[in-house]
Amino acid sequence: MKQCAAVFMMLLWALSPAWAAETIGYVKTVSGSAEVIDSGKAVAARVGTPIQMGNQLKTGSDGTLGVTFKDNTVMSFGPDTELTVDEYLYEPGKDRLKFGTSMTKGSLQVISGVIAKLKPQAVRMKTPAAVIGCRGTRFLVKVEP
Repeated sequence: MKQCAAVFMMLLWALSPAWAAETIGYVKTVSGSAEVIDSGKAVAARVGTPIQMGNQLKTGSDGTLGVTFKDNTVMSFGPDTELTVDEYLYEPGKDRLKFGTSMTKGSLQVISGVIAKLKPQAVRMKTPAAVIGCRGTRFLVKVEP
């Protein structure tokens, strides 16, 4: 019995880096082709797919995607959109808030969540042409290739 417990603990320790990645949001809607890319590995987006910091979110020419983050930020992706979640920190009790993304192409509607309401200067979206600071509660971004 002790050997089983020891083997179990070793397995937990070995797998702990895989568990270390925190889920910061979830796919809520998907239509057509869309994927979540984590460390270079793409998986088809499905309702309930977890989102983690560093993930790239992509829609195909026929795809749309809806994602809700822990702070209730909602992102609606149009076709042919690519966005990477660069930074996400949501600890409102400790005033530790940050949300940074990079969008390379496509269209995106954003409805701000708690981070933008409590600390608007902590929200940034990079595009090839500009950096957007979120000061409102809803905005639309279009990046042409």
